[in-house]
Amino acid sequence: MKEKLRAGMIGGGKGAFIGAVHRIALNMDGLIELCCGALSQNPDKAKESGRELFLPEDRIYGSYQEMFKKESELPEDERMQFVIIVTPNFAHFEPAMMALEYGFNVMIDKPMTLTLEEAKLLKSKIDETGLLLGLTHTYSGYPLVKEAKKMVADGKLGNIRKIYVEYPQGWLSQLSEGDGNKQAAWRTDPTKSGKAGCMGDIGTHAAHLAEYISGLKITKMCADLNIVVPGRMLDDDGSVLLKFDNGASGVLIASQIAAGEENDLNIRIYGEKGGLKWSQQEPNTLIVKWLDAPVQIYRTGNGYLSEIAQFNTRTPGGHPEGYLEAFANLYKNFVLTLSAKLNNEPVDPLLDFPTVEDGVRGMAFIDNVVASSQSDQKWWDFVV
Repeated sequence: MKEKLRAGMIGGGKGAFIGAVHRIALNMDGLIELCCGALSQNPDKAKESGRELFLPEDRIYGSYQEMFKKESELPEDERMQFVIIVTPNFAHFEPAMMALEYGFNVMIDKPMTLTLEEAKLLKSKIDETGLLLGLTHTYSGYPLVKEAKKMVADGKLGNIRKIYVEYPQGWLSQLSEGDGNKQAAWRTDPTKSGKAGCMGDIGTHAAHLAEYISGLKITKMCADLNIVVPGRMLDDDGSVLLKFDNGASGVLIASQIAAGEENDLNIRIYGEKGGLKWSQQEPNTLIVKWLDAPVQIYRTGNGYLSEIAQFNTRTPGGHPEGYLEAFANLYKNFVLTLSAKLNNEPVDPLLDFPTVEDGVRGMAFIDNVVASSQSDQKWWDFVV
């Protein structure tokens, strides 16, 4: 990598939680310069937010349309090279498509779009342009998630038979959207979040993690989605039986009304020879259980881990690595891949991150899980 890559940001201004997370992550390796932004739909707030981030005055924009136009007019060695989209779901597609039309690469929050149709249009545009799109399925960035994936891919567990993945939260146990909670308000509004609530927000993370680690694809499902809190417009709880393309079965549970829970995403995968367990709230530990040998405990930061796990590790063993570091791994891998493409260099196979294909499958999961829940048939074919 010969120089820092230049990024612009859409959304993520003052008071926005996820925008700050993105900025911490993109700064962690010193590979990216945030050079411009359209940080709010409110032009005054956009200006104020840009100044607080010390962006150049003439590169703080009042809208993403203005940003794309003016950035594209700058010399090639000055303009941004990719854009980061950290807006709510309903405001993903249009700026992403416009970025691609102007020739800018994209890093975007999940779920990728509001609808499956929009996701397919983005994929077609990526296929047409050859540009890069990265998707922030954060949990795939953890070192021991990489280790688990490598272990399964190497056949150490044998043929995969069973997958359990669950993501319980408790923050929507009350009607928080009615109490001025902005994060709750847009996530529970179908015009802003899409046709699914809990399953769109965190169920997609669980589904992606199951497919990512196992290397399998969901082919059928039997879903039961619930609106538990009176007055809510979208699901806040659900359970899904799964079938995978190798014949394995699974269970996916996602809930935002599990009172007292924080972000307890966890997964168990069982094969013929053994199984593994990983939890996001204890991310430095991977537990591996064997059919005919003692339990093993793998820990982040140790030399016995695979090359890809070590590549995505930042601190010595015993020093916690968590959400921000996993987020930063996605940025590092995306930017090093983009740099290689821009310099016509081979891409290192260790540079692994979610792409537009994952985004399409995430939107297909939302469509299918809602359709399955509304259907009277037991098994619903997963259609992309």
